[in-house]
Amino acid sequence: MKKKNRIFASLPFKLVVGVAVGVAAGFALDAAGSVPFAAGILHVLVTFRYIAAQFINFCVPLIIIGFIAPSITRMGINASRMLGVALILAYASSVLAAFFAMAAGYWILPSLNIVSASGGLNVLPGILFQLDIPAVMSVMSALVLSIVVGLAAAWKKTERIIALLEEFQRLVLAVVEMFVIPLLPVYICVSFALLAYEGTLSRQLPVFVSIILIVMAGHYIWLTLLYAAAGLYSGKNPLAIVRNYGPAYLTAVGTMSSAATLSVALECARKSEPPLRRDLTDFGIPLFANIHLCGSVLTETFFVMAVSQILYGAFPPPGTMVLFCVLLAVFAIGAPGVPGGTVVASLGLITGVLGFDEAGTALVLTIFALQDSFGTACNITGDGALTLMLTGYAEKHGIAAERSAAGETDSPL
Repeated sequence: MKKKNRIFASLPFKLVVGVAVGVAAGFALDAAGSVPFAAGILHVLVTFRYIAAQFINFCVPLIIIGFIAPSITRMGINASRMLGVALILAYASSVLAAFFAMAAGYWILPSLNIVSASGGLNVLPGILFQLDIPAVMSVMSALVLSIVVGLAAAWKKTERIIALLEEFQRLVLAVVEMFVIPLLPVYICVSFALLAYEGTLSRQLPVFVSIILIVMAGHYIWLTLLYAAAGLYSGKNPLAIVRNYGPAYLTAVGTMSSAATLSVALECARKSEPPLRRDLTDFGIPLFANIHLCGSVLTETFFVMAVSQILYGAFPPPGTMVLFCVLLAVFAIGAPGVPGGTVVASLGLITGVLGFDEAGTALVLTIFALQDSFGTACNITGDGALTLMLTGYAEKHGIAAERSAAGETDSPL
């Protein structure tokens, strides 16, 4: 009985229920049409989603600072080296994922009979009231601040600052456990309800269903290759990490945001210790959530090739696609961990390098949005593989683990 109760109280179960209830509610509201009570419920749902998103985005910079900066200080003189390795791993994964998608595009797309079509969406009502909760700083500012402060404190061995960062991490963990984790299932439920009402789940998805399914298969193939490479390099079993990543994957599917999924991803990675190390988990997972977007890069590369064939009757030349992939991986490192961050950040590449006009750009944005949740889930799940590579690198080079009281907390999941 206790085991059954734990299942019902677990985050994965709540997420699945949230998705199911949200989809059912959205279709019911769509069927209700212009009934007054339905319009009132939609106003409430739209307002709740807006405020919840504001709060989650407010917490994200705090989570980044609370985990990355203390983790850097724990690595001491090895901090800058580990940061460099992390950046190389993130870029390599993204650019290789782009080349993988490019090769698949040249091979698969010519054999598909893709017909472009579009369907109208229901228009969501406005919010009842606007409650803005600005973050104390942007995601990238928090990331840079964490790195700069962490490295400076590690190099200068400023004990008071290091102790303050450890205390701040404990505070952030309390915020995650008390507020963010309980809010996520409700937020995902509301998000899926609004998607179902708009018609995204029933009208737009069939338009490019074949392309989306191919991209999703590409996500799983790439994750398999990534975890296999991590396992071979580290000499550890990658399945010990993959089996714990279900809650993070589902949360990413619902939120479409690496940043909003960060707290859950941290807990999933912490359940994978060993083979992961606590100091590298606290360092790698928040960092990779912002710089490792392999799923989004893979998706966008395949989609721009499909759109080019549909609208312009031909693929971009191979040389142009290689340049696009190399630069896209750079843009992905700087893209914010929010829905659509990669494609928005790379709009200049789509128009400047590929030469897409407004119609092509709009079509890429549309079909990217249709599957953005699965691309984000690929991003966040792949972070576990890169963290395993970091662990393997640290062990091969004799970088000892350092633990702290802040790192030894009970999991909220």
